[in-house]
Amino acid sequence: MVKLGLHTMRTTVNFGPWGTGAAPNLAVVQQAEALGYDSIWTAEAAGTDAVVPLTWMAAHTSRIRLATGVMQMTARPPTVTAMTTATLDQLSGGRVILGLGASGPAVVEGWHGVAYGRPLSRSREYVDMVRRTLARQAPLDVKHQHYSVPYRGDDATGLASATKLMFRPTRSRVPIYLAAMGARSVSLAYEIADGIIPAFYSPYREDAFFEGVERGPRAAGVELAPFVTVSIGDDVTAAIGKLKPGLSFWIGGMGAGGLNFYNRFVQRLGYRGFAEEVQRLHTSGRRGEAAAAIPDEFVDEIALCGPPARIAERLGAWHESQVGTMILTGLDAAAVPVMAELVLG
Repeated sequence: MVKLGLHTMRTTVNFGPWGTGAAPNLAVVQQAEALGYDSIWTAEAAGTDAVVPLTWMAAHTSRIRLATGVMQMTARPPTVTAMTTATLDQLSGGRVILGLGASGPAVVEGWHGVAYGRPLSRSREYVDMVRRTLARQAPLDVKHQHYSVPYRGDDATGLASATKLMFRPTRSRVPIYLAAMGARSVSLAYEIADGIIPAFYSPYREDAFFEGVERGPRAAGVELAPFVTVSIGDDVTAAIGKLKPGLSFWIGGMGAGGLNFYNRFVQRLGYRGFAEEVQRLHTSGRRGEAAAAIPDEFVDEIALCGPPARIAERLGAWHESQVGTMILTGLDAAAVPVMAELVLG
């Protein structure tokens, strides 16, 4: 944990999902732990899952927290997510952060094979079910719109009874973070979660992010934890340019044709013109042009690019922002100590 600027900020290492390439470098994980990083984050979509890599990392570390960023809600019933979380939390000595996401139709219907439905009400029910399961105060007997236990459908056998988790978790309440970008989803996270995970964030445009967001009495205890990509290099333009192909995929190609939450979010930050152009170019197969259409200014706002001295200077805006945790993405063995020196001191 580090105290710089106006508030305390945590730093993390994010590995995300990977495909046929190498798994996260264990040396990087152990180096990050030794240097004082707060947590390690993994993700999932339609490739590697988020939990198995964390289990592997848990076996080779002792302090650093283990976070899913994020587990797909529709991939598992909430009781299974609670079981998995409680198991890893027990094996790791209480180090788990449960990051959850409703995802979008492309993953939910195209990969998990279930209806996308109503993500906000589904998220509310899901978090409630996970919390109840972990709390283990009574046999789980819940009837929600999307999730009910025991099952009460017309084709139910009627033979099931309410059940408790069959072991006592290390913690009856594990921190739950929700992936959220839109005003309504961010408002929901402030209401029911312990943290919020935006895919992108600009400390220079916080008013745009919070426009329309409702923050109730418990909001002060909810942590804002955006993904922040790091690109270290002496040539600032080249460091920024290196991130554009990946960003063009998220802004232009991620999600369904008419429903790309990442594109909408970029527009919310005030970049409507280029966001629409990137999507048009990407969907027409002109991916190089799509990447080139992303302004340097946008990348520079949501990422940390350039030589270490410049990154140190740019960190000032992040420390003065409402961000509590920076989920640092793109760190390799060389970048981990550099960022530790810049952020952790």
